[in-house]
Amino acid sequence: QVQLVESGGGLVQRGGSLRLSCAGSGFPWDDYSVGWFRQAPGKEREGVSCVGTWENSAYYVDAVKGRFTISRNNANNTMYLQMNDLKPEDTGVYFCVAARGSCLRGEYWGQGTQVTVSS
Repeated sequence: QVQLVESGGGLVQRGGSLRLSCAGSGFPWDDYSVGWFRQAPGKEREGVSCVGTWENSAYYVDAVKGRFTISRNNANNTMYLQMNDLKPEDTGVYFCVAARGSCLRGEYWGQGTQVTVSS
């Protein structure tokens, strides 16, 4: 059974930091690109960041470049998103995703973790 379990969300003030984690199981983690989508209230879900199978490539949506850093640890099937200098527009539910090729294909999804940035 495929599982992606997120943790690390919460409430933070503008300019603060959070670190999201995602633990995967039930599929060949090393063969999958993993990353994050987010969905703000009233908006469509958007791809935030992806990392390649061996951190050989990384993608960031323009809005988070220079503030977010994605990484993965294939030894324990985990993936992280370090989020710095958070802004109210970063508020939303963050979903861990995995897919072959690019995580933006969204083959497997976690349940999501809430991130709220207050002004």
